[in-house]
Amino acid sequence: MLCTADKTALLEFARKTLESYLMNGATPSCAAGESLRQKKGAFVSLHLGDELRGCIGQLNPDSELCEVVQHCVISAAAEDTRFLPITKDELPELNIEISVLTPFQRIQRVGEIEVGKHGLYIAQGHFKGLLLPQVASQFGWDRVTFLRQTCRKSGLPESAWQDPKTAIYTFEAEVFSE
Repeated sequence: MLCTADKTALLEFARKTLESYLMNGATPSCAAGESLRQKKGAFVSLHLGDELRGCIGQLNPDSELCEVVQHCVISAAAEDTRFLPITKDELPELNIEISVLTPFQRIQRVGEIEVGKHGLYIAQGHFKGLLLPQVASQFGWDRVTFLRQTCRKSGLPESAWQDPKTAIYTFEAEVFSE
């Protein structure tokens, strides 16, 4: 878990990165403490009011957390194909949310899934999809709906979670925002 100071520093770094990138195409270096240099996966979500404007994550913890967040905030602003790129004019009203992920745990029984606590990652062959824990809570989904929606996101049929060839993983996320 990150302390309050680390969360604040990471949010400030994400904001500084986004502003610098949108203003002049440059990215600042991360002068973070040891806890933000740990290798962890993360997602960055950008919101304009209640509206999502971009969300990109990096699952594999092969980079330092501050580098992951920097990459994700730029990608969420400029490369999330579901949305038009973020503009400089949106910066003052834009809210940054960071979700730091725990390692994935493959489950054997769907009863292990705790809606509101766990996120889901579903994989079968080249089909893969992930939904963060807060998504199920936001929409008031039960466990089966959460499984179905994660299958849909992965490009699989909604019932694929029942197929023994489908791998289901849970994870938790430490979520914080500006």
